[in-house]
Amino acid sequence: MDSKQGNQLHRHLAHIKVVSRLLGHELHSQGAGKTIALSRDQVVEIQTSLDLFIEEATRRLSGGSGGSRLVNEEGMKETRLVTARN
Repeated sequence: MDSKQGNQLHRHLAHIKVVSRLLGHELHSQGAGKTIALSRDQVVEIQTSLDLFIEEATRRLSGGSGGSRLVNEEGMKETRLVTARN
């Protein structure tokens, strides 16, 4: 793996780390109960991080953004991102 690919991988993993840290913080700060509450802003941050990761992974799978092609055109399904309804 060259340095450019390594940097891209670190950037992609950073999105998932943000989600993990946000969720971990809430679990820790809200005690040991079975339920937790998340603010709208927290959910938006989590959704944004996941959407960025999904978009980049989808782009890489379809061979976009200079990444290596992982599957052929016949193997790809179109992924449509939608917003959550509240």
